[in-house]
Amino acid sequence: MNIDWTKRGPSPRPSLTARAGRTFGAIPPTALVLLGIVSVQVGSALAKHLFSAVGSFGTVSLRLFFAAAVLMLLWRPSLRMNRRTWTVVLSYGVILGLMNLCFYLALARIPLGIAVTTEFLGPLVVALAGSRRWLDAFWAVLAAGGVVLLMEGSGDLNLVGFLFALAAGTCWGLYILVGAALGRHTTEGNGLALGMAVAALVAVPFGVADSGTALIQPWILVAGLGVALLSSVIPYSLDLEALRKIPPRVFGILMSLEPAMAALIGLIVLQESLHWSQWIAVLCVVAASAGAARGTGPDV
Repeated sequence: MNIDWTKRGPSPRPSLTARAGRTFGAIPPTALVLLGIVSVQVGSALAKHLFSAVGSFGTVSLRLFFAAAVLMLLWRPSLRMNRRTWTVVLSYGVILGLMNLCFYLALARIPLGIAVTTEFLGPLVVALAGSRRWLDAFWAVLAAGGVVLLMEGSGDLNLVGFLFALAAGTCWGLYILVGAALGRHTTEGNGLALGMAVAALVAVPFGVADSGTALIQPWILVAGLGVALLSSVIPYSLDLEALRKIPPRVFGILMSLEPAMAALIGLIVLQESLHWSQWIAVLCVVAASAGAARGTGPDV
């Protein structure tokens, strides 16, 4: 995600993207998007398995630390920026850190599918904000109906976890808006790399305070690196290659499948079953997101 909420981030260095292009060139773009979605959700499932060892704070700090390390090595951004640019970078990083902290706190309390579906309301609100089309009002009502169904079929759904997911969605919406400013003030992936480093600085103290030396166990470090790769590096590369071949609007519609994929991965990997009404709620949010993406401006 950068300026367009359907994007997860800017591209890596040209040489690396060229190499990725040769590797993934034979794969259809729709398959690349789906693989990226699966990668993100498997990364979240793997992260949830780490909660028993280092908690949600420890897990998110590992993810952001390794993601920042990889991006800083790829881009080696300059620190010479004016005050306005630094303000944007710092705001972006703080919001990114808070978004991940809130999402992992939600993930520790509620199923993956519900957490992602609820979080998805943030970019959906941004996509619909300011629209005067009646059809977009319908998508908003459909998404709201999905939230009602999530709560109706909640059973013993943890309210605190649900609220953390809403907070993560709010941060996601702010992240999109600040990401637009970041794109205007920085070039290539330099802003993303510095913002990720700021996000790591926000999260790591929580992880250290909560988990201490447990974070430096070899198997924990390997798992944390795996979470960072699955949740960030791999899907960014796949999305970039897909966006070379399909319009952003089509990409956005495909990305709308993410809540449903999260629910499916949660069922398969984490054995998290949802009530039938919650599955309908997920599909409502998927349909609303796809409709909102389809109704955006012309492809460029």
